[in-house]
Amino acid sequence: MKKFITYILCLIPWFLSSLIPFNKEFYESLTLPFFTPPNLFFPIFWTITYLFIAFSIYHVIQKVGFRNLPKSYLRVLLINYLANQSFPVVFFLLQNTFLGFVSCITTFISCLFLYEETTDIDEKSTKYLNPYVLLSLFATVLSLTIYILNTR
Repeated sequence: MKKFITYILCLIPWFLSSLIPFNKEFYESLTLPFFTPPNLFFPIFWTITYLFIAFSIYHVIQKVGFRNLPKSYLRVLLINYLANQSFPVVFFLLQNTFLGFVSCITTFISCLFLYEETTDIDEKSTKYLNPYVLLSLFATVLSLTIYILNTR
């Protein structure tokens, strides 16, 4: 039961940004690139990705213990988390496509650092971050394209 609670505590914070209201009208008013996935793509794939991120964090904690987590890992994890969670705020709430792109690129770059930090602690845990790296890269390209298409 303790392991389950630890995993849930690793998972819950990643869903906080889902409490931000999704402005459908703003999103539909944007010029979107041809490779924009269907509307259900992101909720489904981010949910799966958050499950994997939580698995990675959980396994790192199980390997070294919460109190022994390296400060560099915690720092990168926090930066990555804040960048990730900032996207719905700046994109949908502030309706700012440029800051949405900045959020995405920051998430992607910090995701690469998180991957490296995780590798240093527990190489097996990095496999759970692979979908995150790919999805954040795709989100960055999509966000940049949306910004460019809607700059007038």
